[in-house]
Amino acid sequence: MRKTLKILHTLAACGLIGGLGCYMILLVIAPQETPAAYADMRQSIAAVSSYVLVPSLGVALVSGLLSMAMHPPFLDKRWAWLKAVMGFILFKSVLMVIDARADHAAAISQEVADGAPVAETLDTALASEWYALGIVMALSVANVVVGIWRPRLARREQARAAEPLARTETAPLSNERTRPAA
Repeated sequence: MRKTLKILHTLAACGLIGGLGCYMILLVIAPQETPAAYADMRQSIAAVSSYVLVPSLGVALVSGLLSMAMHPPFLDKRWAWLKAVMGFILFKSVLMVIDARADHAAAISQEVADGAPVAETLDTALASEWYALGIVMALSVANVVVGIWRPRLARREQARAAEPLARTETAPLSNERTRPAA
């Protein structure tokens, strides 16, 4: 079960980062010359957000929390708690900023394509889109890095207290060389 959760968690992290990358690529490369083309691009971004980003993030968050519950040593690891906190921040950011903005922009761009004069509203709604995408991408990558690196994140007092103990554990017991058995 632990390996299954780990595989799900890893695949979901890949889906999240891939979905964010796809969102960014669509913003840069997709045709935007006409209001109809722009509306189509925004519909594609909304679909990526709804069908890739949000489900991937949900699976990553649930599988990470279940991993912590199924493997009790994770509860004592600060890196695991850091990942959990970053996961909740990511979940809130993707739901409230990225997905909501994608749906809102898709609806407004469709109105513009239909002839409604709301282009200023669209510009205002999308003013900070790249900043939000950059922050969410950075948090996603940082979450993966913490999961791979697994830093100790110990308090300085604990690290200093453990330092002399670590030296004595690795020091040889005597200066004599051990001879191999003949």
